[in-house]
Amino acid sequence: MSFGAFNHHRNPGPMADINVTPMVDVMLVLLVIFILSAPMLSNAVKLELPSADAGASSQQAASVLLAIDGAGQIYWNNDPVDSAALEARLEQAATLSPQPELQLRADKNTRYEVVAQVMAAAQQQGLTKLGFVTAPKKEK
Repeated sequence: MSFGAFNHHRNPGPMADINVTPMVDVMLVLLVIFILSAPMLSNAVKLELPSADAGASSQQAASVLLAIDGAGQIYWNNDPVDSAALEARLEQAATLSPQPELQLRADKNTRYEVVAQVMAAAQQQGLTKLGFVTAPKKEK
């Protein structure tokens, strides 16, 4: 026998060779699978779309700045308003076409209750575009 398995006087050292054949086989199989499946992943449908010479809508929606300070005072485009005047202005803004976007700025000390009341009033009047404005974080 050429391996010398029955020779007890010889100390076999650790095996220093790494058999990479199984790894190469697996990699080649994966490569073939990827090559065969790549065309299946692109499922684009070739279409000839019609062209139209319609211009973009030139009418831009206005924006309304609603600000609430720390004391709960509400401002409509920097003009102080009370709750009745706010309701009337929201109702008037809801009738405009396109509807304006409400940009809500609230002081960090404002009670959440006031912000929720303003949002509920805007929703009751049918206004759907509402954005929250924040200040960017100052770098140190």
